[in-house]
Amino acid sequence: MLFNYSNKSVVITGGASGIGKAATIAFARQGATVHVIELNENGWPSLQEELHDYSAKTFIHTGDVSDQARMLEIFQQIGPVDVLINNAGIAHVGSVTTTTEADFDRLFRVNVKGVYNCMLAAIPQMQAKGGGAILNLSSIAAVVGLSDRFAYSMTKGAVLAMTLSAAKDYLKDKIRVNCISPARVHTPFVDGFITKNYPGKEKEMFEKLSASQPIGRMGKPEEIANLMIYLCSDEASFITGSDYPIDGGFITLNT
Repeated sequence: MLFNYSNKSVVITGGASGIGKAATIAFARQGATVHVIELNENGWPSLQEELHDYSAKTFIHTGDVSDQARMLEIFQQIGPVDVLINNAGIAHVGSVTTTTEADFDRLFRVNVKGVYNCMLAAIPQMQAKGGGAILNLSSIAAVVGLSDRFAYSMTKGAVLAMTLSAAKDYLKDKIRVNCISPARVHTPFVDGFITKNYPGKEKEMFEKLSASQPIGRMGKPEEIANLMIYLCSDEASFITGSDYPIDGGFITLNT
């Protein structure tokens, strides 16, 4: 079977909602033992319902990815890790002059330090095991200018840079490090954002945001998860130090 994750341990941060939830289900279906790291257990019942026959091999660990001591503790509990998906992240709307210091620091702690903390915890385990795969979630915001996404873009640019650096540093350890850069993906977060910021204009704004991608729609969480399955698999063993846009043509075709 292609993309066989039997006997592999996969850690997914933010794995109980949105893209992370789709990834958890996808890796479980491919036979992986999946460890989800979430800030709280609110999304766990819903995820368990969708996992069906795979719930016995899926475990949740509560913790804040920005808390280094907690991440080191969780990874020690999990044991040897084959795959790390750094998916947890938060968004923010604002330019330089409308972004508060508190918001800037909050985004850095979660989106940048959180990635660092989990790589710090996972890499020694992968070194001891003789290799592994790390996949970080960047964004098209790392490489194109997006209005009112100053702090968010800063964090995703950092994720891209950290990915390239780590890929270089751990080549000899057979640890592959890549990232993917989605454009807008239709998740509950997007629906909540539209409802909060554009009351009464939800349909209009959804269509406008969908049309901003040349392909004419938002991505689906499952489409992102499918790319994750490939990039972390043995079939992708020749791929490291790469960023993969999955953006409906946004970067290259949005003229």
